Amino acid sequence: MARRLRFNGMDSKNGACPALHEDVDSGEIIVQGRPLTDPADVRQLQHFGLDDAAVVVPRELLVNHGPEEVDRVPRLIGLEEFGRLFHHFEHSAWHLETRRGYASDREDAGYAEFLATGRAPMDLDSDWCQNILRQTQAGKYVGRVRVVDNPPAEGQRFLLSYARCNAATGEDVRNLWREDAERAHLPAEDFWVFDSRLVAILRRRDHHRARRGAAVLPGPRHRGPRVRALRPVRRAARREGVDLRR
Repeated sequence: MARRLRFNGMDSKNGACPALHEDVDSGEIIVQGRPLTDPADVRQLQHFGLDDAAVVVPRELLVNHGPEEVDRVPRLIGLEEFGRLFHHFEHSAWHLETRRGYASDREDAGYAEFLATGRAPMDLDSDWCQNILRQTQAGKYVGRVRVVDNPPAEGQRFLLSYARCNAATGEDVRNLWREDAERAHLPAEDFWVFDSRLVAILRRRDHHRARRGAAVLPGPRHRGPRVRALRPVRRAARREGVDLRR
């Protein structure tokens, strides 16, 4: 069975593309770089086995994208604490939205209206919209890239209809077909990144329970390898996504 690999980062200053990937199941790191082949160099390597391979990569690749700890132990938080993150972030909150449906949406009265009319209500007076509007008016960035199946699932159709409400609060809202997300090697995880230092991965038992809480992953010194690895993910998602504000 093929490994499930996540792209962590790359360094392409010299024209080549040395990169790091991570096995999402085992946690092992795969280093991609220029092979070390000169016999005089290889002889200097200690404990080098017959089946081993050595590659040369820039130091910056490991410093910027390599793991800083053996195990990342997430802190599990409930909905209330997760909600407070949207009130107290300092400059940015960004969401890669990958699920096909959310329990919180299905339980909302607006979802029933959507099922009846095919159009989600504009609830700009809701607590969520009012808070996001305050944050964006204060100069903070709030954005999301919504990964959509073709054809969209019911829950995704609701979110696509609701996007005009997101945009009205000042969110940077973009849509991306799932096949394009997979081609760009975006992760399947559904998560928020707050202030480029804290990752909140939405917990799920099935595709209708993604917003029941979150696993928070702050890195060492508040900016760990997981956050750094998500920088190219965010750039790729925003580049490929269709901006709904245009």
